[in-house]
Amino acid sequence: MASGLLRYAPLVLVIVATFIGGVLTMTVSLHWLWFAIPAFCLAVLGLYDLFHPTSNLLRIYPLLAYGRFASEEIRPEIHQYFVEDDISGTPLSRNDRQMVYERAAKSHEEKSFGTELDVYAAGYEWLNHTIAPKQANKDQFRVRIGGKDCRHPYDMALLNVSSMSFGSLSANAVLALNGGAKLGNFAHATGEGGLSQYHLRPGGDLVWEIGTAYFGCRTKEGRFDPDLFKEKAAEPAVKCVTIKLSQGAKPGLGGVMPASKMTEEIADVRGVPAHQKCESPPGHSEFETPIGLLEFVQRLRDLCDAKPVGFKLCIGHRSEFLAICKAMLETNILPDYIIVDGGEGGTGAAPLEFEDHVGVPLTEGLHFVHQALVACGLRDQIRIGCSGKVTSAFEMARRIIQGADYCNAARAMMLALGCIQAQRCETNRCPTGITTQDPSRTRGLKPDVKQHLVRNFQYATVMEFNRLIASMGLLSPDQLHASMLMRRVGPTRVKSYEDLYYQAKPNELLDGDVDPFWGRDWQDARSDTFGPRSVRERHGTPT
Repeated sequence: MASGLLRYAPLVLVIVATFIGGVLTMTVSLHWLWFAIPAFCLAVLGLYDLFHPTSNLLRIYPLLAYGRFASEEIRPEIHQYFVEDDISGTPLSRNDRQMVYERAAKSHEEKSFGTELDVYAAGYEWLNHTIAPKQANKDQFRVRIGGKDCRHPYDMALLNVSSMSFGSLSANAVLALNGGAKLGNFAHATGEGGLSQYHLRPGGDLVWEIGTAYFGCRTKEGRFDPDLFKEKAAEPAVKCVTIKLSQGAKPGLGGVMPASKMTEEIADVRGVPAHQKCESPPGHSEFETPIGLLEFVQRLRDLCDAKPVGFKLCIGHRSEFLAICKAMLETNILPDYIIVDGGEGGTGAAPLEFEDHVGVPLTEGLHFVHQALVACGLRDQIRIGCSGKVTSAFEMARRIIQGADYCNAARAMMLALGCIQAQRCETNRCPTGITTQDPSRTRGLKPDVKQHLVRNFQYATVMEFNRLIASMGLLSPDQLHASMLMRRVGPTRVKSYEDLYYQAKPNELLDGDVDPFWGRDWQDARSDTFGPRSVRERHGTPT
């Protein structure tokens, strides 16, 4: 009985306060209205809560339930600031975030008193150094992007801005990222949201991403518009073109832009109606098979005067990527590069099931793509990029050892802009003005200031990478090898990546010596169809 009374105590108190305030207003002074009116409003709200149409909490705990709602609203901040330690925060730990902030600001970034990581826990990884280290290179290493059919090769930096669309990001955020890319001479991927004036205005090098909705180069019906693509791809700032097959945050699912963020300007860039929810289809309409994908690669290459053209994907069924490899061998059409995105997700908002349980993580996906190209005799002709929580020089070295030629970073670049990992990107209420279209919030982000922080972070991280490989006795990134990256797999057992992961022999899939590592995937792969074996068998299609 007592607990029941306590549930209604706030409502009873404001009703009593309303009555007292009214009496005092009429008998003592009108100044009591400042007390009576708020009390009356709370009383009305509490009475409404008693008969709330949907919330059982408000019906049972009128007024009191708002305390819970308020606590839930600030829970992420309370947890981040007062609960989590330096190494356990996710998606990025406090140490990772602090490192980015300090490098962006050119402030003190060293730590003392030793690592906080448990170096004897399974999964701990490290690099082997040498007693005879080299002098670190003072210049950024570059990776030449451009195969046999490319007329305008591009020298890619080892760390670049990964795909984030205008619309998902504010105009000021895009300006700052591209300005940083211009200052630091590295590339800025546009994301699938189209090519906007904010990507072009600062003059930084661009990798134009074409997604399933063909934003920025689409017809009114949503199909690919070759004339519009050709016109925009001719922009001097566009150095490469990427076909986005899937992304790590939500592979197999199209993107969604809420109506609240779909302004007139964003709608114009994308070629869609304003103030309406915008959904990208899950797959492409221009091709349905591996051979069709490569024919689309060649079509874009012809339209953009043979600038580098590649595709980006998160690995799912291994047989599907091997099917693309078979199509490459059959057609002799090769992408200039392939970007592997990790299933651990990125800046794109997605359903929890997709973020947590769909898509191959970057370590396994990157390793597989690299080994597949080696085994098909294609690796020397195709560059591999990667994206997935790359925030440090160690992560760069780790990913290059796993098979990448260069890295892209999204979340780290957002941190350099001032992101505080509030994880409200999809709400249009980003507190730092990065992932919102609310003018009252975006005004806080000054592109002319933040572009220097983006450049500083990229430069400091790449220079640290140079120092890291020099400490290993190496002169360039291409000397990194799987034997140099170690992982603890048990309390008393340590293995190198060379021993942990399969190392393919050149052309082994072509020579017929198929290792058990490939399972049935190579046999199941077909250049004329996508889809897993089980689906084809169910529909009677021979494998």
